[in-house]
Amino acid sequence: MRRDSIFYQLFRQSPTLLFSLLPQPPINAEQYRFDAVEVKETSFRMDGVFIPPTAADIIYFCEVQFQLDELLYERMKSR
Repeated sequence: MRRDSIFYQLFRQSPTLLFSLLPQPPINAEQYRFDAVEVKETSFRMDGVFIPPTAADIIYFCEVQFQLDELLYERMKSR
């Protein structure tokens, strides 16, 4: 989707933007890096992933939705 590139560029330049939306951001939020990855199952692509500095930290997955989709979370849970 063409509009996804807007968010990709935003998060790529300032990964801490996501964490400003969270009620309890990780202490090391400024050390996360943002990247777009593809899960190889049946080529499931996400808008992006916030990769932590260490394996012990939480990984945040990013999916930007520009239109109403009542079943978005249901489909994501079934993956």
